[in-house]
Amino acid sequence: MIVPFIGKSESIERIKELVAHVSDTGLNVVITGESGVGKEVVAQNLYHSSQRKNKPFVKVNCAALPEGLLESELFGFEKGAFTGADRKRRGKFELANEGVLLLDEIGDMSLNLQSKLLHVLRSGEFAPIGSEKEVKTDAWVLAATHQELNEKARTGLFREDLYYRLNVAPLRIPSLRERNEDILLLFQHFAEAAAQLNRLLSQFKV
Repeated sequence: MIVPFIGKSESIERIKELVAHVSDTGLNVVITGESGVGKEVVAQNLYHSSQRKNKPFVKVNCAALPEGLLESELFGFEKGAFTGADRKRRGKFELANEGVLLLDEIGDMSLNLQSKLLHVLRSGEFAPIGSEKEVKTDAWVLAATHQELNEKARTGLFREDLYYRLNVAPLRIPSLRERNEDILLLFQHFAEAAAQLNRLLSQFKV
């Protein structure tokens, strides 16, 4: 199910056009904007508008996990690779093969992991932790962040080569204060959703 874009502002219409143009190109996209503006909604629309829509959509929050756990989450690991690895586990890159992998809050990824991500984007291969065998992946990588990656790249806090590899098709979502004409539409949308939920819940009241 596609989550709809709510709004009629020029910026929202432009985002719709970009989604339509980019969805079947496979170009890496960086979705930027303040927290809460709907970056994941845009990612889901890119996914549902693409030929990969019947394949997996996998999301990883890069800010929610420390470096070691994020690495195992992305690339998986072999049994016995480290203490507590009592079984083999597939990583998100493998699970997202032929589908879409959304790297949310990529600006929080360590430089070490950025290097490994760059390798995957260049070669389409990665090695799970504890394995010497490379695994192929054809995941379409979308990245999202509220940070200014270009500034982080300029100051050495984000790999410049990775930034340009990811940011082939940049897509910025403006904040609501930049599109006042959409406020009423959003209010109506959420009011209708709340009313529908109340009607549904009332059916289960004793």
